[in-house]
Amino acid sequence: MENHFPEIPDLFWGLFRSGNRMIYIEALLRINEEYQYSNYYLSKEICVQTLTDYFAKQKVMLEQEETEDDFDLLEPLSTRILNWLLRTGWLKRVEDYSAMTVNIVIPDYAAVFIEAFARLAGEDEDETQVHIQNIYGILFAFKNDPRSNISLLKTALINTRRLNKTLQDMLHNMDKFFGSLLEQKSYGDLLQEHLEGYVEEIVQKKYHILKTSDNFYLYKTDIKRWLLEMRQDSLWLEEVCRRNRQLRGVEVQAEALVDQLELIERGFDDIEHRIINMDREHTRYIRATVTRMNYLLNKEDNMKGLVIQLLNHLADTEEPKEQERELERIGKRMNLSYMTVISNKSLYKKRRFKQNFVESLDTEEETTELSGDEVLQLNKIHSRYSRKQVESFILEQMKDGRLEVGRDTISSEEDFERLVLAYDSAARKDCPFQVREQEAEMVDNGRYRYPRLVFEAKNRIK
Repeated sequence: MENHFPEIPDLFWGLFRSGNRMIYIEALLRINEEYQYSNYYLSKEICVQTLTDYFAKQKVMLEQEETEDDFDLLEPLSTRILNWLLRTGWLKRVEDYSAMTVNIVIPDYAAVFIEAFARLAGEDEDETQVHIQNIYGILFAFKNDPRSNISLLKTALINTRRLNKTLQDMLHNMDKFFGSLLEQKSYGDLLQEHLEGYVEEIVQKKYHILKTSDNFYLYKTDIKRWLLEMRQDSLWLEEVCRRNRQLRGVEVQAEALVDQLELIERGFDDIEHRIINMDREHTRYIRATVTRMNYLLNKEDNMKGLVIQLLNHLADTEEPKEQERELERIGKRMNLSYMTVISNKSLYKKRRFKQNFVESLDTEEETTELSGDEVLQLNKIHSRYSRKQVESFILEQMKDGRLEVGRDTISSEEDFERLVLAYDSAARKDCPFQVREQEAEMVDNGRYRYPRLVFEAKNRIK
């Protein structure tokens, strides 16, 4: 790799310390734009005219640099900017003695920085679109062109990594929109920031990869299918290796080609993960924007909004004594001890006072016997026995389709539970029996006490 650092003059770095750096950067971008449309050869006169036309549309105040003298200050603005860029090495003067002209060129090391300035200014084409199209075109040529070789595959891998890096930079820089969101103090400013800043400049121009119809998803399916087909076609891999030996004299193994293809496929998996994360951050920003809009619209009528304003007012008062005076003045106008001031639900609930001893001596209510449903709920035995087990308990003890519950019918706790369940089940229409209760007659077998029930089979009644 060629090292350009020794070529860079010391004055070159002065641009970053200069108070006029933004003016110089704009001048370099305009000259670079003209540079590309003039066969990469510019005369000094064209440079001066380009800068004159650009800076005539805006008011520019150029500070005096340390390297400038009084004669430099007398020069026109465009000439003064061009002379400073030539003196510091950002531009280079080339004398053409045959044409008796002075040409201005951009050195290699300066071109790298100017390209970075263009990217920061957002003037370059969207990199995500460029990289994905490069990958698509390279893999198509590598798969179908008989002259293709492994160098094309390496180029596709480089573009995959650059696309990953671009998406990673986008993802890590989305947090700045949250900061800008909180800086807006009015609903109109927030809406303008969202529509003109985030939607127009970011989503539509830079983060459009979030949309399902963007270029990544147009090419992704074909690229993944090609990668799979190439990895699995052993005959084609051997042909590519043979082609490399003939055309380039380079020995390439099929395993090396498969490794390159797998690296590209792994890179595409990483791209999809990053797009999912960007989509998640995009959703978070939209939700935060809606929440902020709702707050700015209702803060004058909403209790929480008013409390936030009160707290911000106290926070703006830096002096402790002044804060105490403000707090005392506010306390005289509103009850700061009332807990519902920050919530619809009170943080403190009043305790219920216990009744005194005399009031608590009320006549006790007579306890009523539990109904069948209450007994079932109390014992929670619904799920202990199946319906078939409950019905069999009654049907197996019937004689001539009739069972009269007596002292010998219940001998255990399980029998008692199944008797209760059978009584409850008899109310169903599809139950094979029904129950008849003898009035005011109870059975007591020493352990359990229950009504003398009579179960009759429904087919017997018919």
